[in-house]
Amino acid sequence: MGISITVMLILVTVISSFYGFNNLSFIERWMFIPYKIKHRGQWDRFVLSGFIHKDYIHLLFNMFTFYFFGRVVEQYLSYKLGVLTGGLTFVLFYIAGIILSDIPTYLKNRDNSYYRALGASGGTAATVFASIIILPLADICLFGIICLPGFILGGLFLIYSYVKGKNENDGINHDAHLFGAIFGMIFILILSPDSAIHFLEQIKSYRPF
Repeated sequence: MGISITVMLILVTVISSFYGFNNLSFIERWMFIPYKIKHRGQWDRFVLSGFIHKDYIHLLFNMFTFYFFGRVVEQYLSYKLGVLTGGLTFVLFYIAGIILSDIPTYLKNRDNSYYRALGASGGTAATVFASIIILPLADICLFGIICLPGFILGGLFLIYSYVKGKNENDGINHDAHLFGAIFGMIFILILSPDSAIHFLEQIKSYRPF
């Protein structure tokens, strides 16, 4: 049995993040810095910043989440498009999630020389919410304690990210979470319009007790 694309993406991210933990110049070059993207034309930062993290906890949380939800989306795309095309589409989807989720942040901070961000949160959020469209009733657990169906927890997360994104006072790029999530949902709905019907039917059948 071959290694999944989800695991390969995780391995690449872990290796580059580990290397960056001990190499500040490497982190500085890969970090998402809108000012340098605009004024120095370093557009590769849109992609590179998604493969580095600030610390072990940041890396663990993103990759742990991506592992469980990435497998769902990868398998779904392989089923819909075939193994080869589905696998390539999954990689492009993940990278697109990283890029597109950072565009609003870029537009807001392109003349702010102090703004910096890094991490796979946008791609991870896109993957999580794509899987919610596919399996809306599958439970998502917070810290293994509170478990809710994906569509409920996802809705709460969208509201939270929107509100926190307006505040911008905790050092977390909530806009990347929000727009990554939106991209993930739109992607699946465009790829498979019938998934919208399935999603609504699943929600209608949901009974909390």
